[in-house]
Amino acid sequence: MKEHIRILIIDDHPLFREGLKSIIERNRRFELVGEAGSGKEGLRMARELKPDLVLVDISLPDINGIQLTRDLTAASHPVRILIVSMHAKIDYIAEAFQAGAIGYIAKDSASDRLIQGIETAMRGDYYLDSAISHQVVEKLIQFPVKEAKITDTEYGSLTPREQEVMRLLAEGSTPKDIGDRLCISPKTVENHRANIMKKLNVHSTMELVRYAARLGLIDVDLWKE
Repeated sequence: MKEHIRILIIDDHPLFREGLKSIIERNRRFELVGEAGSGKEGLRMARELKPDLVLVDISLPDINGIQLTRDLTAASHPVRILIVSMHAKIDYIAEAFQAGAIGYIAKDSASDRLIQGIETAMRGDYYLDSAISHQVVEKLIQFPVKEAKITDTEYGSLTPREQEVMRLLAEGSTPKDIGDRLCISPKTVENHRANIMKKLNVHSTMELVRYAARLGLIDVDLWKE
């Protein structure tokens, strides 16, 4: 881990920003390089200041925090993004990780878990607030079968390569990561993804995750770590 971690805060609530700042400034290994109250301002500051890590709220006045996460990860400067949000719904959490976030913390837990989340993220490991991880697992494994329309026959219609790509997608890997791992192009991964969605009659990545969880293709217990 870097000896000195440069951090940018993007949150539109001044009082909450002050709380995050006080936690960060108490740790000598952390340096607060800036704070922003909107997504556009935060994106501009990230490009100028080149922080190591950005704390991002989902509810911003101009840009949704998930879209902002995509914009930040698309920038040339590599940066790790830790979502700190009042939203604990599985859809928000999944979309945040799919957009490029490396961690997710509930605002109610920030005072207790922010340091752990930052340190975990800076090691390059994913971090999911334990206060909400059990909710995520429960929603994944209790998703009604009739809504998912899951059958082994549908899964069996996938080619071996499609089954491999499906499992990796459900685990949260990006098309680029999957392409690198399987030695195929991201475009080929996207083609496989489209075929998988069609064959399984699912219409979003979240439905695919639920499908995989119901069939036991992904280890949902890992979310409890």
